[in-house]
Amino acid sequence: SRLPHLKIDPETEDQWFQALIDLARFLRGPEGCPWDREQSSADFIKYAHGEAAELQEAAQSPDNAHLAEEFGDTLFTLLAAAAAAESEGRFRLVDALKAAHEKMIRRHEHVFGEEKAVTPEDAIRIWEKVKAREKGN
Repeated sequence: SRLPHLKIDPETEDQWFQALIDLARFLRGPEGCPWDREQSSADFIKYAHGEAAELQEAAQSPDNAHLAEEFGDTLFTLLAAAAAAESEGRFRLVDALKAAHEKMIRRHEHVFGEEKAVTPEDAIRIWEKVKAREKGN
């Protein structure tokens, strides 16, 4: 069935995030978009690269609405890549979100661990030490 009319609190991030995920999945479905269905996760990741370049350009501009728009475009393209990856059996979005969360906690040892960072340079040094340990270097 078609996506129902959204009844979302305009200030509720988790509802909007879920709506974007649902939209990306819907567009790949039988009632969705033929173009979206044809794209692979690798295709969407290629498009995300272009969207990220537009986001980077918008970040240099004082136009905050344009920056928000480009951020949304980049995020949606990444979610479309995840929807495609799910349908290809490559990974589930929930697994990627969980892995990213766990990795950011580990990499921020200077926040969540014993060795605390006082300066940005301390943070980078500790981050790199954790990263090297994870990579086995």
